Amino acid sequence: MPSVRAARVRELLKRTLGEIIRREFSTNDCGIISVNDVQVAGDFQSATVFLSIIGSKAQKKLGEEKLQSERKRIQGLLGQEVVLRYTPVLKLVIDDSIERGDRVLQIIQELEKSDPAS
Repeated sequence: MPSVRAARVRELLKRTLGEIIRREFSTNDCGIISVNDVQVAGDFQSATVFLSIIGSKAQKKLGEEKLQSERKRIQGLLGQEVVLRYTPVLKLVIDDSIERGDRVLQIIQELEKSDPAS
């Protein structure tokens, strides 16, 4: 079970990264980018950031490319805004679990509509 400090750092990083991304990335170009979760290593020196991008395929592709190319700059901005002994090295991962969940719900609704016996 994660410590209280680890949970607080996770939430702080999640909130701060969300603000940085919202401020630095245009929704017209990159779609809506949201931070779903952050997993922090036990020594707080690295963090995996799970992101989702809502928009067209072109926006998703550009958003993912821009996120990966701007990773170090995002990390630097995070270091300026969050006071920790070490600024964690960020690993950005595009998480499509929300889209998969929506698709599953859509399939269930289609099955309920097509099966009048229920």
